[in-house]
Amino acid sequence: MQFIETQQLGTAAKPVAGRGGDRRFPRVMPAVCAGLALAVSSAEPVRAQGADADADGPLPRWNRRLVDRPEDWFASDEGQRVAANVLRYQSAEGAWPKNTNLAATPLRPEDIPSSTSGVANTIDNEATTVPIRFLARFAQINEDTASREAVQRGLDYLLKAQYPNGGWPQYFPLRRGYHSHITYNDDAMVNVLDLLLDVSLGEEPFDFVDEDRRQRAATAVERGIECILRTQIRQEDQPTGWCAQYDPETLAPAWGRAYEPPSISGAETVGVARFLMRLESPSPEAVEAIEGAIAWLDTVGIEELRLEWFTNSEGKRDRRVVEDASVGTLWARFYELETNRPLFVDRDGVLRYDFAELTAERRQGYSYYGTWPAPLLATEYPRWRRMNESALLESSFISH
Repeated sequence: MQFIETQQLGTAAKPVAGRGGDRRFPRVMPAVCAGLALAVSSAEPVRAQGADADADGPLPRWNRRLVDRPEDWFASDEGQRVAANVLRYQSAEGAWPKNTNLAATPLRPEDIPSSTSGVANTIDNEATTVPIRFLARFAQINEDTASREAVQRGLDYLLKAQYPNGGWPQYFPLRRGYHSHITYNDDAMVNVLDLLLDVSLGEEPFDFVDEDRRQRAATAVERGIECILRTQIRQEDQPTGWCAQYDPETLAPAWGRAYEPPSISGAETVGVARFLMRLESPSPEAVEAIEGAIAWLDTVGIEELRLEWFTNSEGKRDRRVVEDASVGTLWARFYELETNRPLFVDRDGVLRYDFAELTAERRQGYSYYGTWPAPLLATEYPRWRRMNESALLESSFISH
């Protein structure tokens, strides 16, 4: 592999054995505009200053909800100004940066993250995938050539970034450390697969995409599914969930940041299973993967536990877990690979089994518990089963 150097390089932490603590853990289970193109091409390459910095008036801050704005907004002056700015942030490689207000007009050259900035050319935090969706809607509504071309370059970037084994790195061109791992974390790879599946099916607003790219997208999705099936973690030969990141060569569960250990994720498993449930006529292998993930999530849920904010002994706001028989189910973000025991890891990389042993900074700043699987188990999965009765009959998986 060849890597680019960045100003801020993350390094994958190594596992360090920690002391035990909390004994509460589940059992192991088995356009229009022609003017837009001119505006973009004539703009000097100039990180966003915020909505109120725009000389022509405030613009909404960049967020994924902009994709769902009504058609008249996309045709409005404000919508066209936002689209022009989103185009400015596309890199030479075809991607977009993360953690950047793409709606704001860049005022200086350094406002557009460079390839060595540490935030450019990534699928992390919905970068690249959401800008592509936004510009595809703009292109469809306004018949805008510049936006269409940007979408095509973005798709080419995603297709080029895929590993031969079907996975996607968090950054491309590749960076050292965990940034080059196959990344399910925060639904990074799932967001790419969802997008490419829409493209391959010719769904709006991607109906303008040419047949060659549609076919390449379909092939990439097939390879991505193969990667998903290969990386699903098995316990006693039963499929369970997925780790947040994997070594791109060995496909072994891998460390992300120092507090993100090799484990089975109660959060990322939801996104992967949800993507597989989108597939029409799923294969027996995909059905087995879905059923296994659902059964595992159902098993590892933690009952009668509540995460709450409180004022600690230093008079500061903090978080803790308390027993509460009146609440619903919680899931841990990280489950130990062999035991399904919830893991809590701080910036020191030490494995802990008690949320209270974390520093206040991590207790407050990271989601170690959540309810991510709740809607999947309660409504989405039952609906999927009703719609896929024949595929279920062909699967040999038996839920335990």
